[in-house]
Amino acid sequence: MVNSPHIAPHRALDRVAGDVRDLGPRALMEAISFESVDLDGLDLTDAELSECRLDKVTITDSVLRGIRIRGSLISALNAPVLAAPLSQWRDVFLTGSRVGSAELFESHWTGSHVSGSKLGYLNLRGATLANVEVIDCTIDELDLGRATAKRVAIRDCHIGTLDLTRATLKDVDLRGSTFDRLVGIDGLRGVTIDDVQLSMLAPHLASAAGILVE
Repeated sequence: MVNSPHIAPHRALDRVAGDVRDLGPRALMEAISFESVDLDGLDLTDAELSECRLDKVTITDSVLRGIRIRGSLISALNAPVLAAPLSQWRDVFLTGSRVGSAELFESHWTGSHVSGSKLGYLNLRGATLANVEVIDCTIDELDLGRATAKRVAIRDCHIGTLDLTRATLKDVDLRGSTFDRLVGIDGLRGVTIDDVQLSMLAPHLASAAGILVE
């Protein structure tokens, strides 16, 4: 039996329109809404967005290292490069977005939901994930190398390359997702798959076990 992620429903809040000029390193933004704005080139190192909403926002060449995003809604995000290593994402809903390269290594994700999005390179190497779901997304490359994940569902997604090298997984549900290439097959321990995926993985499992199939 799979232990599913626990995702708290989003709370409806009244938010006020934000001013991009207030954003900067270590900025604290609470219950603010940004819509149809370009955050090009901003330095948001160690900033915090709490209970905010970002809709139709473009992020280009911005620095988000160590940013903390909590209880927030992000929709229709366009980010050719999302450079947010060491960031924290708690109770975040990310939907209908396009991200080219998401540099999220050593980030922390808790109670968050990602759906209906197109992600190029999703770098979660060394990240920690708990109670996270990724639904109906296209991901060219998902790097979970050395990541720790517990109660994570990656359902109904198409993944080009899935890298699980030295990952530590528990209650990770991959059912309904497809992937063209798997790296680090030993990292599958703690993963739930379906019959179709098992058939697809059979050659890889046989090779890892030293079984010759003719």
